[in-house]
Amino acid sequence: MDVELLPLLSRWLHVLGAIALLGGAIFVKVAFTPLANEQPEETRDTFHAAVARHWAKWVGILTGVLLLTGFYNYLGVTAAQHKGDGPYHALMGVKMLAALAVFFLSAALVGRSEKLAGIRRRRSLFSTLALALGITTVLIAGYLKMRGVPPLASGSGGVVEEVEVGAE
Repeated sequence: MDVELLPLLSRWLHVLGAIALLGGAIFVKVAFTPLANEQPEETRDTFHAAVARHWAKWVGILTGVLLLTGFYNYLGVTAAQHKGDGPYHALMGVKMLAALAVFFLSAALVGRSEKLAGIRRRRSLFSTLALALGITTVLIAGYLKMRGVPPLASGSGGVVEEVEVGAE
């Protein structure tokens, strides 16, 4: 088994980063939000802000790790293997857009910007959206990994010659 160390480390960091960020979103949705909603209304926002302050630095670190490793994994490792593989690149584009939305929503939910306060006021809706997009990202990634590299994409640069039916 001949495995290069840098691509392997990048993949591991990417998967661990995704686990941590998505796991955080799941925790917020199923454990933290119900507990926060049990707090008296006058202390609820303070409670959210205290937890968000601690989680915010991890959201930033994990987003950075996922962006760096994601672009390296795509541009440096897999894009060349999938040259001419339109469905792969289309799904990868959807995955990247969904991930960017997760990064934005995660940052908005733990941030302090007044311009994004509306997202924090509707945190249940936007945390559900972030969670759904995060799960979508993981499902697409799993499909693309299991799908592998189609023979036409890797063997011929993605070029398929037309063959006339009935020609000799």
